Amino acid sequence: MEEKDPLTHAVIGAAIEVHREMGPGLLESVYQACLEEELKLCGLAFESQARLPLIYKGKMLNDPLIMDFFLPGQLVIEIKAVEKLLPVHEAQLLSYLRLSKTRVGLLLNFNVPVLKDGLKRMVL
Repeated sequence: MEEKDPLTHAVIGAAIEVHREMGPGLLESVYQACLEEELKLCGLAFESQARLPLIYKGKMLNDPLIMDFFLPGQLVIEIKAVEKLLPVHEAQLLSYLRLSKTRVGLLLNFNVPVLKDGLKRMVL
């Protein structure tokens, strides 16, 4: 049985509320803005479009990675509005988790009739 995590439970609840209100079929940027507002309403502390520096052998490389939402040390949230989640989307979230040294991540695809079908929780 999977452990209960109040933080991911709250974020999933916020995402369900956004999906209920907006429905599927919109641009990712719309869901980004709406989820940002919903997370604020939940009183969660987070960074939106958080920059993750890419450091290789002690040198910061040109462009940082951009995480959709970051709750430092607790959770990375990556949102999508795609036909279906692909392995490359999981690899993207895993990269963010490893590089940010964060254990738990949520991959949320809003382009589904029922949000739970577009939800993937990943743990390092």
